Amino acid sequence: MLNVYKKLISYVPEKQYLVYLTIILSIASTFLQLSAFYYLYVFFNELLKTTDPEIITTNLMKIVLLLVLGSLCYMASGLVSHMFAFRLETNLRKYGIEGLSKASFRFMDTNESGKVRKILDDNAALTHAAVAHLIPDNTGASLMPILLIILGLMIDWRVGVVLMVLLVASGVLMYLMMGEKEFMKIYQAALERLSTETVEYIRGMQIVKVFGVDVRSFKALNAAIKDYGQNALDYSMSCKRPYVVFQEIYLGLMAIIIPIWLLFSDLQANPTEVIVPLLMLLFLSGVLFTYMMKVMYIGMYVFQANDAIAKLESIYADMQKDSLTFGEHEEMDDFTIRFDDVSFSYNDKPVLEELTFSLPAGKTYALVGESGSGKSTIAKLISGFYKVQDGSITIGGYPIESYSEECIIKNISFVFQNVQLFKKTLYENVALAKKDANRCEVFHAMHLAGCDSILNKFPEREETMIGSKGVYLSGGEKQRIAIARAILKDAPIVIFDEASAAIDSDNEHQLQQAFHNLMQNKTVIMIAHRLSTIKKVDEIIVLQQGQIIERGTDETLMAKRGTYYQLQELYQEANDWRVTDGTTN
Repeated sequence: MLNVYKKLISYVPEKQYLVYLTIILSIASTFLQLSAFYYLYVFFNELLKTTDPEIITTNLMKIVLLLVLGSLCYMASGLVSHMFAFRLETNLRKYGIEGLSKASFRFMDTNESGKVRKILDDNAALTHAAVAHLIPDNTGASLMPILLIILGLMIDWRVGVVLMVLLVASGVLMYLMMGEKEFMKIYQAALERLSTETVEYIRGMQIVKVFGVDVRSFKALNAAIKDYGQNALDYSMSCKRPYVVFQEIYLGLMAIIIPIWLLFSDLQANPTEVIVPLLMLLFLSGVLFTYMMKVMYIGMYVFQANDAIAKLESIYADMQKDSLTFGEHEEMDDFTIRFDDVSFSYNDKPVLEELTFSLPAGKTYALVGESGSGKSTIAKLISGFYKVQDGSITIGGYPIESYSEECIIKNISFVFQNVQLFKKTLYENVALAKKDANRCEVFHAMHLAGCDSILNKFPEREETMIGSKGVYLSGGEKQRIAIARAILKDAPIVIFDEASAAIDSDNEHQLQQAFHNLMQNKTVIMIAHRLSTIKKVDEIIVLQQGQIIERGTDETLMAKRGTYYQLQELYQEANDWRVTDGTTN
């Protein structure tokens, strides 16, 4: 329990005083309520001994006042704990966002976005629910049962003994109700899996509607639903028997106690000493039942909080595990890239094995090969997106990790196949590539990237908003915006990751011209499946299973009639393929 508190408070150090305030208010509430119970005992005694309305009214007023004050303290405790819980949830989400902003690309590539979002969102929310109720209820639930037994012993030793027996029996039954921790972990894992698969299913709803498929077509989701349903049922059944016994003991207590109590008591000789303790036992056992139910939920909250924090800390660690470490070199004097015995794998699946090659500066290179040959991995290793596992990568003679992060960002541009535009204006989407760029520089970059025709389409030109409640661009238009960013950044090393995939007949000429403008006097590395776009590069590197099997110009490799020649032949056949009048040509 204390470990949970320590972990939670560590994420909100600036508000930890709220925790202590919550505990103080909860303790005050507990003692005020207990005092009200004591005066209830006094009230019953006076009611049977006297008919003086003033004494009875005074005791009633004390009970009401103490209960009201106790309730107010409990409400204040809950309010303060909720303030702390909201700040905790906020901080955890911020921590997650900051972690994602610094997360390695390896993390992004190996973790589904739906799963990451669910872990961050749901577990942050779970810690809120746990803290908002855990702190005030835990304080009261820890104190009240002991204080009830003390009060019971003060009233009548028999009341105290019965409450003591009830407390022990409740503890045993609740332990049985909570089930095994391993079972709870399995149940939580099934719930998390169901949530993740549901998110992915909803994201594919367009496909679901277009093709009229149902949930049974999504085997992973269907299996997750069945698995969760079975685990939920098994968990409920494991709690059923002890929970029923727990309720039967409290609900049937008076049916057992009253006959025994009256049998061994002299009701006629001293009715007050018989009836008042019995009434207080009835009342205090009900209070004990209420607090034991709180203890039961506290156990659930503690498990959820522990589990949530463990998952969040695990994913925070995973985000940073493979991030590139940076050095102090602020400038690159040379842009020659060299791999020396570089090996890299995804989840123990080798992609590159002891790969060695060099790319002299100032030339254009094309990486070709079938899917999984290592093209994108090489590009991402050069960009610092992935951390080198074995061997070394140098730029200008220095290991890539010896350069500062700012130096890497300044000197390497990466143009992705899937361009990400933000909910900003066209101008702002380009300008973000260079913080201190003036308007002339931005417009010049947009012009060189062939964006003039995009601006001419819209009345507001460069001030046109992109995205929600704004305009949407085609794939080729997005690509030109990305190229404008890269031109504005003016990095000496430019990497295209299948950027030509977005080319269509309307955009091909403009995109090719934009590529040409971007590539002037730079070291350029292109990854392309559209082989017609790479014939004029300085050198083509053919990869197969993480190794370079051919290297040279288009003319040299075609004359060699090796793997590259076969890839070009297959590409040409696919490019010539047409479907007309129901026949294939």
